Amino acid sequence: MKKCVLAYSGGLDTSVIIKWIGEKRGYDVIAVIVDVGQGEDFDSLVSKALKIGATKSLCVDAKRDFVDNYVFKAVKANAMYQGTYPLSTALARPLIAEKIVDVALAEGAGAVAHGCTGKGNDQVRFETAFKSLAPQLEIVAPVREWGMMRDQEIEFAKARGIPISPSKSRFSIDQNIWGRSIEGGELEDTMVEPPEVAFEWTIAPEKAPPTPTYVEIGFEKGVPVSLQGKEMNGLELITELNRLAGSHGVGRIDHIEDRVIGIRSREVYEAPAAVVLTSTHKDLEKAVLSKAELEAKPPLEEYWSRLVYGGLWMDPCRHAIDAFFDFMQHRVEGRVKVKLYKGSMRVVGRESRWSLYNKALATYEKGSTFDQSLSKGFIDIYSLSTVTANRVMASREEEAKGS
Repeated sequence: MKKCVLAYSGGLDTSVIIKWIGEKRGYDVIAVIVDVGQGEDFDSLVSKALKIGATKSLCVDAKRDFVDNYVFKAVKANAMYQGTYPLSTALARPLIAEKIVDVALAEGAGAVAHGCTGKGNDQVRFETAFKSLAPQLEIVAPVREWGMMRDQEIEFAKARGIPISPSKSRFSIDQNIWGRSIEGGELEDTMVEPPEVAFEWTIAPEKAPPTPTYVEIGFEKGVPVSLQGKEMNGLELITELNRLAGSHGVGRIDHIEDRVIGIRSREVYEAPAAVVLTSTHKDLEKAVLSKAELEAKPPLEEYWSRLVYGGLWMDPCRHAIDAFFDFMQHRVEGRVKVKLYKGSMRVVGRESRWSLYNKALATYEKGSTFDQSLSKGFIDIYSLSTVTANRVMASREEEAKGS
């Protein structure tokens, strides 16, 4: 019997897909859940897939891999797609695809499958990764093919005894350790404020504690390694920071976003740790990187974010940009202090042994080591081009008046 490995989430679409692939394509289905911090009951989902008809079902724990090899690259890149979205879902897709391919090759499968729609970004991300890693595998995308609406899917499921779990939310939710995305329902009206029921990780800012909390984050080589002076691995640190920042209402994002396929959508996210870590990392870079480095890095950060959002994690260009970032990160070491208060996050202090800030040069008080008399000559040279241009223009204007 032919085998197909399915990226399984346990929801309606991928549950129906188990039966659909068997009936329409004649495949035995191996259902694979990749744990990137969704917080689901994976044991029950594995059992559910087997009950539906999967010949094999398993869960791959990829949380540490996700944090160490994907999320931390995003931190180094100060990654925010269109300046706003910290790429939580986008970062996880190539890792999930890699694990699916690993199982497919180990099981001798001839195909892989996903449950993405034809309107979204994830189809591009999964399929680009599948094709890059194992071009010999057939890619099956049932939701694009079957043409069923949700009510038809439910009828298909009922007719075949597929258990339908009541939805926990009226919204479409995707989450992992780096963020939680919320879309659909009334959020499709761009003038509707997201209701509180949409949020799980963050408290409403107006209901946040009346006093601020100060958080200190330690970095080494561009990677967060400690929280409040306590060393933690990446997974522990992000988990705790999600809780801490979320309890102050920090990390809510609501914006209009360009999808890969050209559709513009309204997206709502919760990403407390992502917002705090990206902001603190960027602030520490301002202290330790040279002026030229700080000017060269942002355009590459933006391009890196576009590559990852668009499913091009496997592209050689992304690897090359990472190498550039990694070279700089050796000096991104130190501590950053953040103030959390009523939905706001503000960096209020930073310290590093690599800091280029020199108090003796910067101070206006007694003890300054800067020779201010040197500034006159500097200004003469610095302004020469602009002053010369203005003199020539003024001279020509006077000539024109006299003619």
